[in-house]
Amino acid sequence: MPDIIIEGARPGEFLVSEANGYRSREQVMLASGGVYGPGTVLGQITHGTATAAPKAGNAGNGTVGSITVGSGVQPGVYVVTFLEPATNAGAFQVEDPDGENIGTGAVGAAFSGGGLGFTIADGSNDFGAGDQFKITVAAGSLHYKPWNPANTDGSETAIAVLYREVDATAGAKRGLIIARDAEVNANYLAWFTGATANQIAMGVAQLAERRGANGGIIVR
Repeated sequence: MPDIIIEGARPGEFLVSEANGYRSREQVMLASGGVYGPGTVLGQITHGTATAAPKAGNAGNGTVGSITVGSGVQPGVYVVTFLEPATNAGAFQVEDPDGENIGTGAVGAAFSGGGLGFTIADGSNDFGAGDQFKITVAAGSLHYKPWNPANTDGSETAIAVLYREVDATAGAKRGLIIARDAEVNANYLAWFTGATANQIAMGVAQLAERRGANGGIIVR
């Protein structure tokens, strides 16, 4: 009996259509972590973790804790400024790295805005008007990795599809992606292990949202 050979996914097999020339394609770096096959849905590592530091001379000595970063956060420095001091309390506002006000919060209560989350704990000395913290969100590598909505480094947003297999087991590796203005076959896309129907629908919607001058990636 002859041997049975099972052919794997072929480069670009998922493509239904793409823009003329090379407008849909882009060479990028794939993050270290494994072998990624054609049709893998990708996100991009746009930011790292966040750290907080008080302004020298603050009247209050409370601390910032439970810092989280999520979708929409920007690399750079967020500024937390106390506006209304109070005994064992206090209200503050938060500005993003562009200087835009993204919300207000209070000591002891969880703040969430602009993709950033944290809680300021009260200290033995109360905060005063003008006290500040700077929360720095580290820049990401901008490498691409398999999309997963549970990721917290920017790759929780689906933005591209891998054209051909890339073996990034030993380190980051260059690869070719479909980044914009294309139609792809849903049957040939590779999602992360355990992806539910609702999560796949989310990824499909995120790919389609890449519109404007770049155009979206439409799943058929």
